[in-house]
Amino acid sequence: MGGPTDGGQGGTEAPRVGAGVRRRRRARELTLAELARRTGLSAPFLSQVENDRARPSMRSLQLIADALDTTAVRLLAAADGPRTVDVVRADSAAVPEGGDEAGHDEGNGVAAGGGGSSDERGAGGQGRVRPLVRGRQQLHALEFTGRHDWQREFRHPHDELMYVVEGAVEAEAAGESYELGPGDTLYCSGGVTHRWRALTSGTRVLLVGVADDFPPR
Repeated sequence: MGGPTDGGQGGTEAPRVGAGVRRRRRARELTLAELARRTGLSAPFLSQVENDRARPSMRSLQLIADALDTTAVRLLAAADGPRTVDVVRADSAAVPEGGDEAGHDEGNGVAAGGGGSSDERGAGGQGRVRPLVRGRQQLHALEFTGRHDWQREFRHPHDELMYVVEGAVEAEAAGESYELGPGDTLYCSGGVTHRWRALTSGTRVLLVGVADDFPPR
């Protein structure tokens, strides 16, 4: 009897999203130039992403996802095949929040080596996002460590739960503001607009929810 799949990607290499981005772009009959105009990212950079020669930051991946009418979580999921049982190790691949693996952030001009203002770096410096569920599944789960982009708002069709493992978080949901500490949770029903940011260095947050493209009951 076969055992669970054990991920072989190390923590220094981000998930390979290129093939998924290319499939999605071609399905929408967009050229690289058109995708560049929609995202504000350069066509050469997008070409490198599609050929897995550049690793986009989470911020850049969200810009690409928005332009392709999908989500960053779906593009990350497309990097792996479906699994019925899967083990994700603690050093598994993570994605930088801002500033890609090639040493710059196309959307924000963050220089190699983590440059930018102290406000741009935010609590804990460069933030990272680690997918905890791989492949196209009914459930998505992400681990956020360090800085998280406060400006972007999210609204999902299904429910989502935030759990603060370490540090402190300021969150807004349905027009209300909350400060959360270790062990606190925030539950948002589908359709609720929300956003959050890390308040202290070393903040670690888990987000678990039903995949956006899972059909409602």
